[in-house]
Amino acid sequence: MTKHIIISGVPRAGKSTVSRMIAKRYGYQHISMDSIVSGFEACFPETGVGSYVKPTPEGSMRAVSRKLAPFLRAMMDSGEYDELDYGMVIDMYRLLPEDYVQYIDPAKCAAYYFVTAEVTVEERLQTLKQYDTPNDYTFFDTEEKRRARCEEIVAHSRLLQEQCKRFCLPCYETSRERARVLEAFVAGLGQG
Repeated sequence: MTKHIIISGVPRAGKSTVSRMIAKRYGYQHISMDSIVSGFEACFPETGVGSYVKPTPEGSMRAVSRKLAPFLRAMMDSGEYDELDYGMVIDMYRLLPEDYVQYIDPAKCAAYYFVTAEVTVEERLQTLKQYDTPNDYTFFDTEEKRRARCEEIVAHSRLLQEQCKRFCLPCYETSRERARVLEAFVAGLGQG
């Protein structure tokens, strides 16, 4: 296993769950990049690292990804974990495979993507409702806003899936049998 692991993908695809499993089973430090982004968004809006900085959801995703990828590289290059047996497992929403390939050294950090691309918007809405907790930003949204977010999530899933194929990066579909997919993934990390 590499020193650092990035778990990226869409909301409710299992990023945080699988990151916590990796941290517990293999001793990695779990870092929620989405929490860091929220902090930047609230305290330093001038950085443009926020959820909705462009007029379209895809534009927002691209803009945030291009800013976060060099930030991630700087975190890994800091040497903070060089003398330790473990590294970071970073879970995050907005990191496009194209930016991972451009900015991150795969010898230091592997990336895995979790998506829900093989569903309808209505099916995705049911998944959102099933896994939403009061800690999630969508929990208190109206039904209309949740449906609109699910349209974005399905579109983002398909974009991530297409880019993963193009750059030969692993992508896991969690629309169905999410728990089985996550457990098999974590168990497989220890064998590779």
